[in-house]
Amino acid sequence: MEQGSMEATNRNPSSMSGVAAASAAELLCCANARALLDSVDAFLFDCDGVIWKGDQLIDGVPQTLDMLRSKGKKLVFVTNNSTKSRIQYANKFQSLGLSVNQDEIFSSSFAAAMYLKVNQFPPHKKVYVIGGEGIVQELQLAGFTALGGPEDAEKRAQWKSNCLFEHDKYVGAVVVGLDPDINYYKLQYATLCIRENPGCLFIATNRDSVGHMTDLQEWPGAGCMVAAVCGSTEQEPTVVGKPSTFMMDFLLQK
Repeated sequence: MEQGSMEATNRNPSSMSGVAAASAAELLCCANARALLDSVDAFLFDCDGVIWKGDQLIDGVPQTLDMLRSKGKKLVFVTNNSTKSRIQYANKFQSLGLSVNQDEIFSSSFAAAMYLKVNQFPPHKKVYVIGGEGIVQELQLAGFTALGGPEDAEKRAQWKSNCLFEHDKYVGAVVVGLDPDINYYKLQYATLCIRENPGCLFIATNRDSVGHMTDLQEWPGAGCMVAAVCGSTEQEPTVVGKPSTFMMDFLLQK
């Protein structure tokens, strides 16, 4: 889902010369670490595979974050994992002994809700979710009505003669993210909304192929769920997570 990385925001990126840009791509070492720290104001961190793997904190993270905060650096934690809301991620940081404010967290679940908000999604329309509680919670916090998600985990689609699969005609957007409980019912519901509801939006939190869901191995990522809906609808989604321009533009405005 996320490749282990940390990004630093330069005070004036547009003024970097070719030599400086080349230097910025070098691996960190004792000789250039001080120059990097002095030249940037904010550091962006992935979470899965960078801060933790599953529920296991990665060695050296607390010391690194404490050092950066002591130097007055702004920290932002950016994750494509949509299974949690920002509130839930803040609680996870706290459970691992890290003091991180909700406003320092930018998840793809939050990005999906913000995309609908900034694009003035009609409040009377509903949003169908293939994904976890994180997407549902962020949509509700933004004032939208969310359907599906964990509530449809145990539902089953049935192939029967003269049996019509019903879906809500007021669904105006489908959001697809990481869903360990994805099933045929959810796929059919999302497919019907996108194909039959006029103007229905198809939004993907991200298209990552795998992710560090546990500390010992990688697991299939949201890209697998997104690909299934792409196949059944023959449509491509608007992606709101990394590396989309929406997420980066939103971050730069904060």
